[in-house]
Amino acid sequence: MSRVEILQKMQLVIQEQMGKEDIVLTEATKLDDLGVDSIELMEFIINLEDEFDLEISDDTIDHMVKVADLLDYLSEELNKK
Repeated sequence: MSRVEILQKMQLVIQEQMGKEDIVLTEATKLDDLGVDSIELMEFIINLEDEFDLEISDDTIDHMVKVADLLDYLSEELNKK
C-alpha cells in the first residue's frame, strides 16, 4: 500500500470519527492540531489499528508528533506483511 493510500485511509478514519468531512491531513499536520482531545486521539489510533489490522504500542505513539510520523510507522508495518 502506498503512502498516499495510507494517508487517504487515515483521513477517512478521522473524518468518520469526528463526523467532519472538512478535515484534511497532510504529512506536516501535527497530531496536536487535529482538534481532538487525548481520548479522541486514542480512539483515532484504535480506529487505525482496526482499519490496518495492526497494533501500535503506547511507546510508539508517545514519540509521534506529526501525521508523517504515524504514516512512516504504518507504512513500515504494512510493508512487513
